[in-house]
Amino acid sequence: MRLIDEEYTRHPFYGSRRIRQFLQQELQQPINRKCVQRLMRTMGIQGIAPGPNTSKPHPQHKIYPYLLRGLSINRPNQVWSTDITFIPMLNGFMYLVAIIDWYSRFVLSWQLSNTMDTTFCLQALDGALTINTPEIFNTDQGSQFTSHDFTDRLLANSIQISMDGRGRALDNIFVERLWRTVKYELIYLNEYQTVAQLHAALEQYFLFYNTQRFHQALNYQTPAKWYTSTPSKTLK
Repeated sequence: MRLIDEEYTRHPFYGSRRIRQFLQQELQQPINRKCVQRLMRTMGIQGIAPGPNTSKPHPQHKIYPYLLRGLSINRPNQVWSTDITFIPMLNGFMYLVAIIDWYSRFVLSWQLSNTMDTTFCLQALDGALTINTPEIFNTDQGSQFTSHDFTDRLLANSIQISMDGRGRALDNIFVERLWRTVKYELIYLNEYQTVAQLHAALEQYFLFYNTQRFHQALNYQTPAKWYTSTPSKTLK
């Protein structure tokens, strides 16, 4: 799963066929595609381009339209978004959810879990809402984010809900870039043995990311400074 995660982070448009081919070349042995599909489901990932076997949203959950196409992003708290990613460890794995402000790339909240349930996503949302309230909140169509508990929390705070199209990971491009940054600058450089070690490392990294790491797209300022400053740039 670590090899799959590294290759998917490099090429998020890869589906199970290309991932299998990569694994066969990397490991120099035959790999069963059904095994790759099972592992990708466990990791909660799929290729960007939807195929005939693309999983469907929970049938009892409402799917909201995508509101961000062509939208000018010109202020903090205009759009927040969230996503879940797979985090490999020395023995096992965890799931990481984070909430990011699109305008500033500021990470408002994050949580770890050993399951992809709704609870840790709600905990991250509640943490972010102690900081501010967005106008629009964007997610994918995962059952955690389409659940009544999650969407009701957003609606109760008068937040517009936006959801990516099926199989369109790049509709949530800023979170995808965040995952790539976190994994290449932290996760792939270390092998964490315990959840406590992983949690402490992520806590330190997100503090660095928000307050010290300069972003070219932010005129080489930090997300924290951009988040708290007067808007001066429009993003699309």
